[in-house]
Amino acid sequence: MLLDTRIAVPRTSRVRSTTVIARITGRKAVRSGVGWGLVFALYVAAQALAYASSYSTVAARRLLVQEFGSNVGISALVGPAHQIGTVPGYTAWKCLTVLAITGAVWGILTSTRLTRGEEDAGRWELLLVGQVTRRSAAVQALAGLAAGALSLFVTTAIITVAVGRSSKVGIGSSGAIYFALAIVAGAVMFLALGALSSQLASSRRQAAGYASAFLGASYAIRMAADSSTGLGWLRWTTPLGWVEELQPLTKPNPLALVPISILIGVAGVLVVYVSGRRDLGASVFSDRSTARPHLRLMSGATGLALRLNRPTLLGWTVSIVAYGLLLGGIAKSGGKIMTSSPSIRHVFARLGVTGVEAYLGLAMLIMAMALSFVAVGQISAARKEESGGQLENLLVRPLSRVSWLTGRIVLATGLLVLGGLVVGLSTWAGAASDHADVSLSTMLEAGLNTVAPALLLLGVGVLALGLVPRAAVPVTYAAMVWSLLVELLGGLASLNHWLLDSSAFHQMAAAPSVPINWSTNAIMVSIGAVAVLIGVAAFKRRDLKGE
Repeated sequence: MLLDTRIAVPRTSRVRSTTVIARITGRKAVRSGVGWGLVFALYVAAQALAYASSYSTVAARRLLVQEFGSNVGISALVGPAHQIGTVPGYTAWKCLTVLAITGAVWGILTSTRLTRGEEDAGRWELLLVGQVTRRSAAVQALAGLAAGALSLFVTTAIITVAVGRSSKVGIGSSGAIYFALAIVAGAVMFLALGALSSQLASSRRQAAGYASAFLGASYAIRMAADSSTGLGWLRWTTPLGWVEELQPLTKPNPLALVPISILIGVAGVLVVYVSGRRDLGASVFSDRSTARPHLRLMSGATGLALRLNRPTLLGWTVSIVAYGLLLGGIAKSGGKIMTSSPSIRHVFARLGVTGVEAYLGLAMLIMAMALSFVAVGQISAARKEESGGQLENLLVRPLSRVSWLTGRIVLATGLLVLGGLVVGLSTWAGAASDHADVSLSTMLEAGLNTVAPALLLLGVGVLALGLVPRAAVPVTYAAMVWSLLVELLGGLASLNHWLLDSSAFHQMAAAPSVPINWSTNAIMVSIGAVAVLIGVAAFKRRDLKGE
């Protein structure tokens, strides 16, 4: 008598096994979407509430319209200023283009990481040996990315609606929801385009490069369209132009949702089609496998880290330089507007500074926040190297854990110090082009002043990496967002001084509008150094952790 050794698999298990990619992708995308939704919503809230409190008089708003309403250069960078004499119009002008581009970058990085990145890491091979086909895997991945986009929209919309209900802001619920939709439209489009480029490219890096090149071209066309009234039709040829044509909170134009929807749909269909026609690990555009080896920066772990992060660091450098030139280039106009606001004039009058100095102090605070993203990015890169298995290949050689992590910390510290100098130099160059009376040495010192909060956050990240590696990136982002939130709300409401002191940005003096407090900076750096020492010691004693 033969025994039946077959094991009955419950139907629910078979169903769950055919949706595992959707669940894994969705979980990661939703977690990221909620986090960035909070960042988007807080940025909208800060801009709306700051405008309502700072430009509360008709004269102040009239001067704002006079300075920026017809400025062609500003329009080319961030879009035309429609109805900026009102809270809704100003909020849309300050937020739409900035958050659309930020969302597009998030979409590219997220979709390429969760599609081509997972494939490159070999994790999809384990899933496709079962009942899942390549096309069904692509459909599931798209469903997971859609869940992430939905979480980004819902989080942004909920807080935007709540802020809009404030009597100071006065944005209706329907207008706030439409505004949130316009903000995340860029993210959704480039989620789809990132997934498509992941099917065309042979690696995640190449896929991100294709999508980023398309984003850059889209932004360049939109800049050309907004630089001249005769070229306005160009906006209908570029995704970022479609986002601008939605015109939320001013003159809503839902017709622009048509090309946005078509692009997302076509990209999704092509993802599914191409995925079924190529082998796992293959690509439509093959990589050059016969290229000569380039061994620069390959002599050690620190050089390797610099080489691997070179494209990202170059992108951050270009962004910081461009933003510094932009902020510095409107120093005189910004100083006039800040002087025209009674509340701001009263605050800075007690400090004995002019409008230009007050504006540059605020500009350097913004640049400090941007530099902190670089610090958080270095923690994310180190954690990715560990969770992805690359670190194991280094540690089997004559390289200790402490040497590897110390090299990463030294590299990150050097990049942040260099970034502070770039911040000061680029902002000074922009201010000089606007004929603002500010010295290079003053702005270089102000740039170095922005490094202290970033070094403190770097220390928090290393500490989290040593103690709770899987939560290191969320913890570091949470520390940065908390500091940002406290600093923004602290300028709009009377917060407890203990809460204010918990913000790294609040501890930084707003140079050059006030003297730099080097003692406070030294304390922040010292706290970060102690956190680094504890984090390195903990990292030395623990096991390596994967995803």
